[in-house]
Amino acid sequence: MTDSLIFNAEQIKREISECAREAGREEAEIKIVPATKTVSAERINLLLDCGIDTIGENRVQELLEKYDALDKRFKIHFIGKLQTNKVKYIIDKVDMIQSVDTLRLCEEISKRAKSIGRIMEVLVEVNIGHEESKSGVMPEDVVDFVKEAARFDGIKIVGLMTIPPAKPADFQSSDGVSQKVYNCEAYFKKVKELSLDILNENVDNVIMRELSMGMSADYCEAVKCGATIVRPGRAIFGERIYK
Repeated sequence: MTDSLIFNAEQIKREISECAREAGREEAEIKIVPATKTVSAERINLLLDCGIDTIGENRVQELLEKYDALDKRFKIHFIGKLQTNKVKYIIDKVDMIQSVDTLRLCEEISKRAKSIGRIMEVLVEVNIGHEESKSGVMPEDVVDFVKEAARFDGIKIVGLMTIPPAKPADFQSSDGVSQKVYNCEAYFKKVKELSLDILNENVDNVIMRELSMGMSADYCEAVKCGATIVRPGRAIFGERIYK
């Protein structure tokens, strides 16, 4: 099991390096943040042997249960749906919250962060496929949302995060033409465009440093489209049983 984890992680690093090179990017621009849902702290700690020092946790309760056993050299990103009443439990334990999607959540994170003397880096989650089953800000609302969220001084907006649709869907291209999409690249490119639109607004308290997009099935496509963070889970840890 240990050997497979290390093998998988090294394989992903090689593929990311190749994809980055094809896209004219530097490998150092891309950070692997494994999605560690249902993975034990003992296994997660092995990632340090692969040079991976940042992880992504999806569930507050699970993070709390394994937190003490995690190697303290890890940086922890919260990447799952976060309820406002759970912010207080993780505000001192995570280094970034990637799944911000409401102003109420921004306000709560800001308040809790300020209460312990810190500013929390956050990413705005974009529902790029307009999927009812997913959270996130609709792409047409993202720029205005960021402008409103930036007024909370206990957070720092440092980029965007997205999960593209897993199945073909109607996609509105930049020229207004609706088309069926059978791969994720059109969605990733749209999120990249949104980040540039926000950057051009020169909003105080906002920097578009990060684009978190791409998981086990599509991290290479994400890298080619500008991702700075990829979140593979199954590709590193193998198939998992979700509770």
